[in-house]
Amino acid sequence: MIFIDGIGIGKKDYDFNPFFKYGFETFEKIFGVIPHLENQYLNKNEVYLFPADARLGVEGLPQSGTGQVSIFCGINAPKFVGKHFGPFPYSTTIPIIEKENIFKAYKDSDKKVSFVNAFPKVFFDYLKSGKTRLSVTSLSCRLTGIKLNTIKEIRRKTALTAEITNERWNRKLNYQLKIISPEIAARRLLKVAAKNDFTLFEFFLTDHLGHGRIADEFDNIYNNLDKFLFSILTELNSDELTLVICSDHGNIEDLSVKTHTLNPALTITAGKNAKQLAESIKDLSDIKPSIIKYST
Repeated sequence: MIFIDGIGIGKKDYDFNPFFKYGFETFEKIFGVIPHLENQYLNKNEVYLFPADARLGVEGLPQSGTGQVSIFCGINAPKFVGKHFGPFPYSTTIPIIEKENIFKAYKDSDKKVSFVNAFPKVFFDYLKSGKTRLSVTSLSCRLTGIKLNTIKEIRRKTALTAEITNERWNRKLNYQLKIISPEIAARRLLKVAAKNDFTLFEFFLTDHLGHGRIADEFDNIYNNLDKFLFSILTELNSDELTLVICSDHGNIEDLSVKTHTLNPALTITAGKNAKQLAESIKDLSDIKPSIIKYST
């Protein structure tokens, strides 16, 4: 599973939708077209692209906290909370995360799981300080007893930095890691996934770009993600692995605003049972139960 924060299916807009403005090889070469609101369902060579409703029947702009609880716990979190909330999980959803997160579902069935993202020293210093505001994914791991990866796993080639290539860790955090290409990162993820029953990689810089942050890094981040996803989809062993690419809400697909959007979240399935997954996922809360049903 590859979770990408803040990527929806937007308008066919060459001014403000970067997928049309700049092109996106993953869409163009895998499907032959770029998805938009008038063409939300694509299927080519048993790879499926489709929308997932992120609004979940609740007024307001979808947010990461409730959206991600919906994805990883299989519930309608905005309805439970009474509103969309984020970026961190709403306090009353934390017991739900502890009991219902997808990592726990696999572990309870004696399955092997891996959260491939590595975290820098500053993150672990944050935890040691007693602060507890964590994303749904990292909180799920903490509550489930899953060890979070460090720089050691990066060097062992069993984990990835959240920005894929290691470059930002070096530049922003003064590490001295070997820079890897998005293609190599994709192969590492596929290699790790082949050894587990459930493997997650999370990419969140798309949401930062959609909010107008780190604009000077747009081209690099955008192109790295494109190459990474294209490599994953073209090198996936479709007979052995099931792939789900999903998001929590729209954002980057409409750069005319610096907020989230009301657009459906972009979703892609490939590999084993890709069609069944595509047919069973209608909104964010369908993702976890569908994965459990069709990949175990």
